[in-house]
Amino acid sequence: MPGGGPRQVLRLQFGLLNDADHYLTAESFGFKVNAAAPSLRRKQTWVLEPGPGQGPAVLLRSRHLGRFLSAAQDGRVGCEAEPGPDCCFLVLPQPDGRWALRSEPHGRFLGGSEDQLSCFATAVSPAELWTVHLAMHPQAHLHSIGRRRYAHLCREEDEMAVDSDMPWGVDALITLTFQDRRYCLRSCDSRYLRCDGRLVWEPEAQARYTLEFKAGKLAFKACDGHYLAPVGPAGTLRAGRNTRPGKDELFDLEESHPQVVLLAANHRYVSVRQGINVSANQDEGLDHETFLMQIDRETHKCTFYASTGGYWALVTHGGIQATAAQVSASTMFEVEWRGRRVALKASNGRYVSMKKNGQLAAISDFVGHDELFTLKLINRPLLVLRGPHGFIRQRRGSAQLDTNCSAYDVFQLSFSDGAYHIRGRGGGFWHTGSHGRVRSDGDCAEDFVLEFRACGRLAIRAPSGQYLRGGASGLLRADADTPSGFALWEF
Repeated sequence: MPGGGPRQVLRLQFGLLNDADHYLTAESFGFKVNAAAPSLRRKQTWVLEPGPGQGPAVLLRSRHLGRFLSAAQDGRVGCEAEPGPDCCFLVLPQPDGRWALRSEPHGRFLGGSEDQLSCFATAVSPAELWTVHLAMHPQAHLHSIGRRRYAHLCREEDEMAVDSDMPWGVDALITLTFQDRRYCLRSCDSRYLRCDGRLVWEPEAQARYTLEFKAGKLAFKACDGHYLAPVGPAGTLRAGRNTRPGKDELFDLEESHPQVVLLAANHRYVSVRQGINVSANQDEGLDHETFLMQIDRETHKCTFYASTGGYWALVTHGGIQATAAQVSASTMFEVEWRGRRVALKASNGRYVSMKKNGQLAAISDFVGHDELFTLKLINRPLLVLRGPHGFIRQRRGSAQLDTNCSAYDVFQLSFSDGAYHIRGRGGGFWHTGSHGRVRSDGDCAEDFVLEFRACGRLAIRAPSGQYLRGGASGLLRADADTPSGFALWEF
């Protein structure tokens, strides 16, 4: 996934939340460590790395400092060390899913509160227990290590199954939601996976799991102590019989790039259904009309990958065919955002145009009717947005949207002729008010345009023509003139 390229497994980044609801924090001043922060930011984010040798010890690297958590013999902790014996910890999962961290060379446990943090406890009490809170975008594809297949919503059987070779279409999107220190797996239609395999509308106790890490992989432990696994020939995802995670109970989270359909000027979908030529000749958007859109981190140009296993490529005489096995200059397209429509410029400097027979070719020097396409995002019916300061979330007891939250809201996204309607908690629509403030209590939907501007980042253009920005105050406003900086959102 996709053809010719490596699978893009997400690196697991997380915060450690103590019994007093504060996060383990690495401070710049003096490389000190405390547990005083009430929210999860960059200073509270850690990466688990394997320890030296083949033993069970691990290292905890601060994403903020790039240094490693260490514990001295007298219990003092800091975060200025390079890997060494004092940086080695043993992760001891507890029955409730929390971690106890024991210094490998000294045998003492890490714990405490606020700035009274030490690694000197000889036994585990509530002060030495830590909850793992993932510090990454929560929407991803779930890949089974044992089956080497992807999980997806199987609507016919009303279950989630692990039987797909590729995470294709909206059904492959998984949204992790953090509920009462545990995680729920939410399908694309907003239902939650229970440990018995049923899909339910509320995040009840049997639909909540504790996370465990094993060799860089994830395991989901249900409330009855058993682990999620694909079960039976169909790979039904539910808690199996094992109370210890083996290969069948381990998963990777993989990055979920946007998957899109394109509607041409003839009101037909761009497709590869009838062969290698990319043509606008279909009346409905199914798998052959869905394309994986990946944006290059440096050039911001994009590729389109088809379900048949090839990238769009510029060929002789300007034709576009889905035949390329690898990314190259001929597979890169520049996307120009023109209101609710897009124009695509190929590597020959010409725009992709729809010919009279529906076939696409990069043969035009200007943008007219036949060079404009409606681009629809199909694998984000549920939308989670994160900016430089944190996630977007509706303020408790208010319709105001904040942009600096460590927890996130899941918004409903619906398409409307090249634009989108965004519905928040309580059913209200996003709308712009005074001074460009964006609220989530509108009775009528406003049209917002989503522009995919960078790898994993989009800009949101309000009806006023300005872009949504998250400032230092934390308020979401439509007051940015350009789709850059604080106006770009991870989605």
